[in-house]
Amino acid sequence: MNQRLKTNILRMDKLLLGWLVRILYPQYFRRPGYKSSFSILLKYGLLQKIVGFNRRVPWPVHFTSVVLGYKNIKKGHDCDPGDNLGNYIQAFNGIVFGDCVEIGPGVKIISANHSDDDMLIPEPTRPIHIGSHVWIGANAIVLPGVSIGDNVTIGAGSVVTKDVPSNCVAAGNPCRIIRMKQLAASAGPVETR
Repeated sequence: MNQRLKTNILRMDKLLLGWLVRILYPQYFRRPGYKSSFSILLKYGLLQKIVGFNRRVPWPVHFTSVVLGYKNIKKGHDCDPGDNLGNYIQAFNGIVFGDCVEIGPGVKIISANHSDDDMLIPEPTRPIHIGSHVWIGANAIVLPGVSIGDNVTIGAGSVVTKDVPSNCVAAGNPCRIIRMKQLAASAGPVETR
């Protein structure tokens, strides 16, 4: 009886709630089995669209995250800035995300500092550029004007103050290159020590 109930709930999840998720958040169907339709509707549909956490942001944002200046964000596919716990994304000077960018919990990405004279006026700087296939570890901080290349891993707790080239692992405060990644011919990125 218990197994039959689980099966019926899974069917309901796919049939009844699935169509709603396809309308509100079609990007989650690029990743089959990533999250259940019920989970997506509860965490994003209910809290974001109905209750109002980050309501105007057109992609899914976790209710514990904050996305400011979302109109200044350009993002590739499979990239949802603020989708994880406790992210702070401030894009007053612009942020450009590549494809397949993973942002860990607690990450702060800040594109503008404020003036010394008036805290409400952001100082103009160049936008932050984050390449494709980048993974930013938990509680890392990316500061204004920084460029992160393609195929980069930023370690947890790092503070990125300067540009990071492509194909490397970088970590620390301030963030520096730990090692370069070697690209295999067909298997994709491979780390070397």
